[in-house]
Amino acid sequence: MSTISIQRSAAALLMLALTGCATLSPDGDLGAVQQLAQPRIGTASLRPDPQAVAGLLAQPLDAEAAVRIALLNNPQMQESLATLGLSDAERVQMDRLPNPHFAIGRFTEGSTREIERVLSFNVLGLLALPWRAEWQGQQHELAKLQAAQDVVRLAADTRKAWISAVAAQQSALYLRDVKDAAEAGAELARRMARVGNWSRLEQAREQVFLADATAQLARAQQTTFSAREKLTRLMGLWGAQTGFTLAHRLPDIPKTVTNMQDIEARALRERLDVRSAVAAAGYVARQQGFSDVAGYFDGLTMGYTRNTTFDNAAGSKETKRGWELELPLPVFDWGSARHARSKALVLQSTARVRGVAVQARSEAREAYFGYRTAYDLAVHYRDEIVPLRKFINDELVLRYSGMLASVWELLADTRQQVLSVNSAIEAQRDFWLAETDLQTVLSGTSPGAPASLASGAAAEASATQGH
Repeated sequence: MSTISIQRSAAALLMLALTGCATLSPDGDLGAVQQLAQPRIGTASLRPDPQAVAGLLAQPLDAEAAVRIALLNNPQMQESLATLGLSDAERVQMDRLPNPHFAIGRFTEGSTREIERVLSFNVLGLLALPWRAEWQGQQHELAKLQAAQDVVRLAADTRKAWISAVAAQQSALYLRDVKDAAEAGAELARRMARVGNWSRLEQAREQVFLADATAQLARAQQTTFSAREKLTRLMGLWGAQTGFTLAHRLPDIPKTVTNMQDIEARALRERLDVRSAVAAAGYVARQQGFSDVAGYFDGLTMGYTRNTTFDNAAGSKETKRGWELELPLPVFDWGSARHARSKALVLQSTARVRGVAVQARSEAREAYFGYRTAYDLAVHYRDEIVPLRKFINDELVLRYSGMLASVWELLADTRQQVLSVNSAIEAQRDFWLAETDLQTVLSGTSPGAPASLASGAAAEASATQGH
């Protein structure tokens, strides 16, 4: 085999190797996203599974089951993961060699006919292939961090919706007891007023209490319905699936509170939006230099030309071969604006990192303070107010049995006890909501944030590559 043949074969093998470097992720990077979000979702799967959803709906829903259903079935979650698939495809596409261009032309002058064939390559595309592939890989890493943030946010929103729905359901049940007590009191007052043993004023007070209890129950039922519908939307349910059964009560308050001395450091270390902003800043900084240099050679192309001229009159043929290099001249644009834009992007991404870090620290402190306050209030209701109300009610029952207390005192105290229990439910709800916010702030992202702050920097950096 000749030396030229060996060189050509080696070049062909090199091109095949380069085109086969990157491949699509077999699972659409669901495993990588699940690993990033693991501190908040555990081992919950992200792959749609109707049978798993049906199995979870067959039992009364606890918080973990609701989160698993949302991750399996939420349409917005599936859209976010599909977007990750697009990013993976772009990563693989960027690792491919640019296709060569072939041009053919036919020219006639008298009896002379010329056929021109040109095979050209984008030289800059070939030289920049490793850098572009690296940049697109980095952007895909940012996309995975963004998808993980979406997963964590959905899990937190679903958990909070479940807490609110169960608490609203409990409150509605207790307010129904209040209304029953009010109905009993109003009926007793009506009968006693009819026989002259009760004044019209006292009867009116019992009637207005009944009317107020009825209104409160109606509002509680509306709140219960709205909270349940919000949870239904987050879980992506419809039709017969909306008839799921919720757990009857919230989990008990833990006996001890979590002490976190390194809360700010933990937030900066583990939060996905902080990691995303830092990665985006590094991504923008690394591509700045190349984008400035590449701008001068953006139109650099090399071509191989073969021209064949036929002279029909003389019956002759002439072939010319050669190559050409096309290079733009920096006559009017020396790249000052392009350099200023790259520098501004670096400053912008650096400021984003500082902003996200400041926000993460502040949100961590605020969330922990809210968590401790909610815990103290819930424990106060559990250990102080509710036991005291129960003791008072038990004593009044004994006094009523001994004819030392009236039925009105007993009814009034029963109403107060039920209202105290209802307030205790609200305090318990607020604690679990605060606990969810704290965990999300520490290991996930900013609660309720629409998107990662790093995504904007990644988009800007991607746009810069085209200049």
